[in-house]
Amino acid sequence: MSVPARVLPVSDADVQAAAELLEPVIRRTPVVRSRALSDLRGGPVYLKCENQQRAGSFKIRGAYTRMARLSEAEKARGVVAASAGNHAQGVALAARLLGVPARVYMPVGAPLPKLDATRGYGAEVVLAGNTVDECLASALEHADTSGAVMIHPFDHPDVVAGQGTIALELLEQQPDVKTVLISTGGGGLLAGVATVLKARRPDIRVIGVQARTAAAYPPSLAAGKPESLPSMSTMADGIAVGRPGDVPFAIVESLVDEVVTVDEETISRALLLMLERQKLLIEPAGAVAVAALLKDDLQIETPALAVLSGGNVDPLLLMRLIRHGLASAGRYLRLRVRVPDTPGSLAQLLMRLATTDANVMEVEHVRTGTRTAVNEVEVALWVETRGPDHCERVVADLTAAGYQPRSEND
Repeated sequence: MSVPARVLPVSDADVQAAAELLEPVIRRTPVVRSRALSDLRGGPVYLKCENQQRAGSFKIRGAYTRMARLSEAEKARGVVAASAGNHAQGVALAARLLGVPARVYMPVGAPLPKLDATRGYGAEVVLAGNTVDECLASALEHADTSGAVMIHPFDHPDVVAGQGTIALELLEQQPDVKTVLISTGGGGLLAGVATVLKARRPDIRVIGVQARTAAAYPPSLAAGKPESLPSMSTMADGIAVGRPGDVPFAIVESLVDEVVTVDEETISRALLLMLERQKLLIEPAGAVAVAALLKDDLQIETPALAVLSGGNVDPLLLMRLIRHGLASAGRYLRLRVRVPDTPGSLAQLLMRLATTDANVMEVEHVRTGTRTAVNEVEVALWVETRGPDHCERVVADLTAAGYQPRSEND
């Protein structure tokens, strides 16, 4: 007796219907080749630039699909959502386009540009809690008491179908693709893309990518059901979701080939690579799929394609991320050097560094500490270099000159 195939909550036909609904609303974002990633992977690697979508991310696709299908009575009651930023902007923009009142709950620490953009589209913004999960609880409570319709960021068939329209585009734009990598939080984007790809091109390998310190899918897949993380901490706030959605989990469990994780250092390197080599501004959550391509231990068949899911990043965070990424790539060297507490000692140290072509960016005197003698001073330096090999030469040169430098890069 044959076992009937499992019926999943979203079908390829559902995604196609969403695409027809979205056609006059969204942008068909470009697919571009990355020479740097192609060289690294030994084959063609492409990027689907959803960072150039309306409202700065893919979220408008799912939000508009869900809201456009509400009844007139539901629209009149308004909608409510919870988000760290991208879904907030997608809901706010969709609400404005559809003439629907919207309230959005956002974490207290949400980036100011995302707050301003959400308000700019006309939504009421309420700050509640420190995580998306806490905001979701507040949004659900408001929906229960007010009658507003909850527009979930990932746990609804219409939302998943809307996100899946990305796959329809990328198959037309890059039909020879063999591997697709998707940044993953709650799983709506991953589930939607997998629904289309496995229906139309089951040979394509679909890989979800999560930030290692906010990865709920690996333990959930191992358990066979959505599991909640006890805690999260990642720069990729857009995918910091503590529990997979029931709707996307069912699809991911059935259709996705693999879910992998990447650490914070690799995410920052990926973001920096996109800025430097691709001239693309993406947020940490959008860089996660690219970060997987930087993993030496991940086997990927090319042509491969990574979805850049969003580009909404706080400029202040971007400054810190660039510096962090440069340090991770060996472009910054943090040193501590003890020198005699006499006139001219600092000048001699700086002159020695100048001979190595290292650019000193910051200098700090530390006159007290357990490592320094009474007649010594410790000098802390941020030095700009040309890469890891240059860092090693700088340290070796200082050592040869009689200094005892301590690198804090490790």
